[in-house]
Amino acid sequence: MTLKLNIIIGSTRPTRLGPKVAQWFAGAARAHGAFEVELIDIADFNLPVFDEPKHPRMKDYAHEHTRKWSAAIDPADAFVFVTPEYNYNPPSSLVNALDYLVLEWGRKPAAIVSYAGISGGLRAAEALKPLLCALNMMPIPQGLPVPLFGTMIGEDGVFRPTDPIAQGVKPMLDELAIWAEGLQTMRRALS
Repeated sequence: MTLKLNIIIGSTRPTRLGPKVAQWFAGAARAHGAFEVELIDIADFNLPVFDEPKHPRMKDYAHEHTRKWSAAIDPADAFVFVTPEYNYNPPSSLVNALDYLVLEWGRKPAAIVSYAGISGGLRAAEALKPLLCALNMMPIPQGLPVPLFGTMIGEDGVFRPTDPIAQGVKPMLDELAIWAEGLQTMRRALS
């Protein structure tokens, strides 16, 4: 059975560059071959600050935007979060989107592609991991920081990573696939 990977663009800022990084990564993930890949942009869902009257663990959503978000997330077997670093943290848009759901995230592995200046977004990635754990996800240690990412976007607007960054994709996706397969089996056994 094919594993489904959702690559989630975490920033919703109008001038963001995250989609360029995410599009490159989605292409690399498709070439890797272990996953059926879907690129998901949080901005497409227009999620307001969390507004559901019931706790997400009830999975009884009052709003259409939450039902659409749930339907996009639930079928995935694994996630890659593509996140910038804002003030040493992931953007509030990503945190808010994560908070909307509970059961849809559970018992699935997650990896992080972070981008920023010299830090490569490592602080945002580390700040994100406790939230992923609280949502019952398994954040894997293999991540992909992209330092000085703006220097890798050409005049044509295409993101082209350095060789070391590109070489980091395979080991991360290899490990994500191992976890995704194991946790998929576990979810089936528990259902």
